[in-house]
Amino acid sequence: MMNEQFIRTQMLLGAPAMERLKNSHVAVLGLGGVGGWCAEALCRSGVGELTLADQDTVSVSNLNRQCAALRSTVGMEKARATALRLSDINPDCILHPLVLRYEPDSREDFFQAKYDYIVDAIDLVSCKLDLIETARQRAIPIISALGTGNKRDAQQLRIADISETQGCPLARVVRKELRKRGIPRHKVVFSPELPRSAEEGDEAPPPGRRSVPASAMWVPAAAGLLMAQAVILDLAAL
Repeated sequence: MMNEQFIRTQMLLGAPAMERLKNSHVAVLGLGGVGGWCAEALCRSGVGELTLADQDTVSVSNLNRQCAALRSTVGMEKARATALRLSDINPDCILHPLVLRYEPDSREDFFQAKYDYIVDAIDLVSCKLDLIETARQRAIPIISALGTGNKRDAQQLRIADISETQGCPLARVVRKELRKRGIPRHKVVFSPELPRSAEEGDEAPPPGRRSVPASAMWVPAAAGLLMAQAVILDLAAL
């Protein structure tokens, strides 16, 4: 019998695809403006198990763009706030909130579980590269988000191979470093829109970042939804 919650999705994707999604485990690393919306789209689309990893807590400055950021969740760990929201959307989805930053020291703990797909919405380049390389070594499909800060034209976002990226400073660094590791191809969501100059704000940059990028809701949210599209269609074999 068709689950009423997913009836519109099943009409589009078909029953076999929905069964594959229900039996899939996806990890989303980074639950900010990109990863949070990706995780929600995966949950709303019927993915049966989600690991949600982020070391950060919800701040007032997140309210402008992050789906787990509510007045009631300010100060809460993003992993737990996201899990709380998703459990209200689909109580049958198995959720694993992890309050951690993925890095080489936490690699083995993270990879103890079996994942069918990994969503990389990590900001720090060194952690991003380690995650991509490790996922590929273990034959786990992975997609990465590249830069969305200081951009305001969501129409330029696209799913592409890292070799096709341009106009994105983060893409340039990741592309170069992956090539050094013998990884010339990798699925990403990026925008060729050149980053805009932004006014200085009062927010202190997080550890490992030199500055805080300007960001409105629609660009990172659109990137997250594109990542979810790629994951869902791949898992559903469509």
